[in-house]
Amino acid sequence: MHLLFATSIVPDGGLGSGYEIANAAIIAALRRAGVRVTILGFTWPGRTALDAENTIVLGAVDVRNDHASITQKLKWLAKAVLTGLTFSSVKLRLVGPEQVRRAIAAAGPFDGYLLNSVQFTGAFDGLFDDRPSIFVAHNVEHVSAAENAIAVRGAFERLLFRREARLLKRLEARLCRGARFVFTLAEEDRSALGVASDAKSVALPLITRPDAPPPPAARRTDCDAALIGTWTWQPNRIGLDWFLGEVVPHLRRDFRISIAGSVPAGVTSFHPGVTFVGRVPDAQDFVRSAAVVPLISRAGTGVQLKTIEAFELGLPTVATSSSLRGIGHAPANCVVADDPAAFAAALERAASGEVADADGSAFYRRQRAELDARVRRGLEALGYQRHEALA
Repeated sequence: MHLLFATSIVPDGGLGSGYEIANAAIIAALRRAGVRVTILGFTWPGRTALDAENTIVLGAVDVRNDHASITQKLKWLAKAVLTGLTFSSVKLRLVGPEQVRRAIAAAGPFDGYLLNSVQFTGAFDGLFDDRPSIFVAHNVEHVSAAENAIAVRGAFERLLFRREARLLKRLEARLCRGARFVFTLAEEDRSALGVASDAKSVALPLITRPDAPPPPAARRTDCDAALIGTWTWQPNRIGLDWFLGEVVPHLRRDFRISIAGSVPAGVTSFHPGVTFVGRVPDAQDFVRSAAVVPLISRAGTGVQLKTIEAFELGLPTVATSSSLRGIGHAPANCVVADDPAAFAAALERAASGEVADADGSAFYRRQRAELDARVRRGLEALGYQRHEALA
């Protein structure tokens, strides 16, 4: 079987975001099942496709709001209003539908599409109706947009997110209706998308690395707790605001917290132990330098890849319930707390040594085996026969 993986940003070997990690895991699972995968989409500026032989690149684009000027954002907004597209999809209209049609034809004979999230498909709606498809819903985007509309402070931003939520809800419903099968990344997203039937969808457990992690080894800690993320993304920002505003005030004054990643202007903390360190050279080394990893999601849908990564590394964690979306089996060294004071108390206990490192390889192996099994269920909905994988 040959599938065309249509995505906004093609894999380039970088695994700096949850979106990139999830894409790598899904594509690897498809190839382990014996499927030939051709990838279609854009690259980040200055980067090249990881698998150039099996990738069709439409151009280079930077879709990040925090990297765009006010002028660029206004151009995107005007174009979105004029075309009726979502703000997230209009950023990808650097090429016209005809160029995308030619690129699809260049992929050669193939059996179906893997429509990877709504942004790319929404930008070129209608071009992927000629073959059966699997829709990959990384998140329930309309729910995330509606949550963002509630969380933002400005009236103009609130109107934009409400518009985005309305358009995304219609687009996601259309993609789910048209797909033979739907992959979500969290169990609860199946119901939210209206595809809860086992004949129509499955939630994919994910992994963040190609091989099982090594057994736990002695490590030196430089801080009590470490957080890393793209905090300019609104669902992540909601969690960070909750952590800094409601959890941190309950921590003792000498509790040391390092926060890595891009932080929006105006995000601060009066706690003397909080340090914003910006970009770090190695995310795994950074989180391994902490006694405990706080998992602080409070909004959004889909799965939290930072949660999976921490579990694979066997690190002690304190997690909100929302951070465990898409996780069927949390390890014993994960403490769940949603009350701010209880979350802070659990962090202090873990940092004092009450919660030890674990062997994350068992978690990894269970996730990978279940991922492969569930990907095959989706492929079978496209007519894939098990003997094809043996050919």
